[in-house]
Amino acid sequence: MIVDLRSDTLTQPSAAMKQAMLDAPLGDDVFAEDPTVKGLEEKVAALFGMEAGIFCPSGTMTNQIAVKVHTQPLDEVICDKLCHIYNYETGGWAFHSGVSVRLTDGDRGRMTVQQVEELILPDYDWYPNTRMVAIENTVNKGGGSVYSMEQMQALSDFCRSKGLVYHLDGARLFNALEALGKKPIDLAGMFDSISICISKGLGAPVGSVLLGTKDVIKRSRKLRKVMGGGMRQSGMLAAACIYALDNNVERLKDDHAKAQQLAQTLSECAWVRRVLPAETNIVIFEVTDSAAMAAKLAEVGIRTSPFSPTLVRMVTHLDITDDMLDYTIRTLKTIQL
Repeated sequence: MIVDLRSDTLTQPSAAMKQAMLDAPLGDDVFAEDPTVKGLEEKVAALFGMEAGIFCPSGTMTNQIAVKVHTQPLDEVICDKLCHIYNYETGGWAFHSGVSVRLTDGDRGRMTVQQVEELILPDYDWYPNTRMVAIENTVNKGGGSVYSMEQMQALSDFCRSKGLVYHLDGARLFNALEALGKKPIDLAGMFDSISICISKGLGAPVGSVLLGTKDVIKRSRKLRKVMGGGMRQSGMLAAACIYALDNNVERLKDDHAKAQQLAQTLSECAWVRRVLPAETNIVIFEVTDSAAMAAKLAEVGIRTSPFSPTLVRMVTHLDITDDMLDYTIRTLKTIQL
């Protein structure tokens, strides 16, 4: 048996999702004529109480468009040292936008108002302009850690008081909302822009949506085009995202339950130094040598991701069955080092 826990990006579209893709009415989205894309953008905007949205190929693109649309060269973005924008987007903030970043050292990637306030720079000629605060929820490198509603709101209030743009990288935001027992509309009015990825735990093959004001999204269309993200009959992809939003949100709690079982099992293994709290669908645990551990697990059909020299990541998702979970738990208990 092969159990692929490397990432929730590995999810495969179901037969019903594929049928929805085949049945989707199509047009040319660069001409703003694809009805299914429009439907997805309107649906996600309404869910979060935002004015408008734009469909893009990836969460990296939606994040980078957000940075670009809200800043200009010589500006600076405050984010945490574990966040995706800083670690996994190829330095796009510098390449596309000519901005710098200033990093907090939060609690598993979660910044506080005090940490942000300490990094705001005075208006001197030799400093960049503090312009934007970007958070990630859940925090991937933080083991799927979740910002609470109170934490997000406190940062929102602070950013508004300082005239700072507030962006949410919501690559796994629906996981966070499930863990919090909240709905998307509960975030209405909190952020200037939100990036929503639908190709992770929700199971769509491709696609993210950037949300913002009508003006922000209008300007984002030109930025999407210059970044190469202007797609044509992309309604087939948008249809998969609509299906995912309609059918795969409620079941995220199953992924979380599986992650918690894995975390409990790992905490009982003598070869595991520690396990980060498993709040959502990500389990990160520490060993002596992550590459060697990942290789050993691969030998018995369990695929994982080395996340640092000593950290290993497992991610549950909709293609991990109960049988796969049982096999993984049994196997972990038998490993001897």
